[in-house]
Amino acid sequence: MADCLFCRIVAGELDSDKVTETERVLAIKDINPGAPTHVLVIPKEHIASAQDLDSGSGDLLGEMFEVMTRVAREAGLTGYRIVTNVGPEAGQSVFHLHFHVLGGRSLAWPPG
Repeated sequence: MADCLFCRIVAGELDSDKVTETERVLAIKDINPGAPTHVLVIPKEHIASAQDLDSGSGDLLGEMFEVMTRVAREAGLTGYRIVTNVGPEAGQSVFHLHFHVLGGRSLAWPPG
């Protein structure tokens, strides 16, 4: 999708601070981190949000969670938070599915 920020990053049109990647998933450092470790894990395929996933998305989600676990382990995190936002009311600002991996400090609940 030509106007999607994350699609442009995946295509190499925009710079990012890559953490790791697989054939279908890219992990990059967040440019406005909310914690000492703040990594975005995104599918290379354009999917607008979690509400667009279906029963055929299991393999991709499994791969994304494997990447999130690897990111946390390689960052030395013993506790961390995984978050995705769905829709503007929930704080989604880039409409391409992505998970935030946050850690490196105590994380309060509710967030904010």
